[in-house]
Amino acid sequence: MNDEKPFKINSTTVERGSSVIIDLPVGRLYTHAPMTMPVQIIRGKKDGPRLFISAAIHGDEINGVEIIRRVLKSPALKRLSGTLVAVPIVNLHGFINQSRYLPDRRDLNRSFPGTDKGSLAGRLAHLLMEEIVKQCTHGIDLHTGAIHRSNLPQVRANMDDPETERLAHAFNVPVIISATLRDGSLRQSAADLGMPMLLYEAGEALRFDEVGIRAGVKGIINVMRELKMLPAARQKSNKGADSVVARSSSWVRAPESGILRAMAPLGAHVKKNQLLGIVADPFGEQELQLLSPYSGIVIGRTNLPLVNEGDALFHLARFEDVGEVASNVEGFHEEHLLAIADTPATEQPIT
Repeated sequence: MNDEKPFKINSTTVERGSSVIIDLPVGRLYTHAPMTMPVQIIRGKKDGPRLFISAAIHGDEINGVEIIRRVLKSPALKRLSGTLVAVPIVNLHGFINQSRYLPDRRDLNRSFPGTDKGSLAGRLAHLLMEEIVKQCTHGIDLHTGAIHRSNLPQVRANMDDPETERLAHAFNVPVIISATLRDGSLRQSAADLGMPMLLYEAGEALRFDEVGIRAGVKGIINVMRELKMLPAARQKSNKGADSVVARSSSWVRAPESGILRAMAPLGAHVKKNQLLGIVADPFGEQELQLLSPYSGIVIGRTNLPLVNEGDALFHLARFEDVGEVASNVEGFHEEHLLAIADTPATEQPIT
C-alpha cells in the first residue's frame, strides 16, 4: 500500500496536503451521551508510507497521549511525505475512568482483531483495525508500565522481521526487547496483516514521565525519517551507541508478603546475586533478601513498597554485553536530562 490511494475514514476522504480531525463514533454511554474516538490524519503532498501512532489502549497509560500531542506540534511535519494517522486515546472508557480496562474488565489489548458483533472490547478493536490499521503500512503503539510500576524507555518488537528490526533500531532507545507476539494484541493482528509495528514502553500508569515522553517523541520522528516520511536531520544526534537487543527478560517476585525496601533503581546494572531489595514484616523481625538471578539491567520495577507474595517487583533483561547497555542507558538519561534543563517541559521543537 502507498499513499496514491485515497484515505477514507468514517465516510470522510482526506486529501493530500491536508490535516483533518475526525471523531469516530464508538457508541453511547448508558446516559445516552455519544462517545467518539478522536483521530487526526495529516497527509503530505508527496507519496510515502502510512504510519499510525496509537496510545491509551490501556486507558490509564497516559504518557503516549502527551507524546502524540507533541509529535503533532512538531515543525518537521510541514515537510511530511505520506500520511500520519494519530489516535491519542483508543480506550475512551478506560481513559475517562482512569482505568486500564474497559467497564466489563476486559483488556482491549487482548481483544484484537475484534468483531462488530462482539463485546465492547471486541467492537473497539474491530473499529480500530478496520478504520485505521488496515489503511496503514506501519504502526507504533505507545504504552507505560501498569499502575504503581515504572518501565525504562524501551522498544518491544519482532526482531525476526528485518523491516521491524530496522525501525526498532531507528527509534533509538538503549534497550530493545525481542518480544514474542501475544494472542489478541494489536501487535499480533498487525503482524497477521504483514505490517511492521513497534511497541514503545516508558514510565508509569497515570503519570507523565518527561524523559520517557521526550524519548518517545524523538523516537517517532526518527522512525519517520528512517521511512523517508521526513527529511534527514540537519544535525546528528548525540547518541552514544546503537540500541542493544535483550536475549531474554524475567521478573523477580516477592517470596513473601511484606514491606519492600528497594535497592536497585530503574536502569541499574546489576550483577548475579546482587541485592535488589529486602522484604520485611512491619517489625523487621523477618527480612528476606531479593537477589538478582543473573547479570542484567532493571527495565521495570514496582514503585509500591507494600507487596503481596508473588508480586512482580523487578524486571530484569539479559544482554550479551551488560556493560555496554549500562553505558548506553546512562548516556541516554544524561542527554535527556540536559535537554529538560535547557528547554521548557511543554516545548521541544524538532526540526
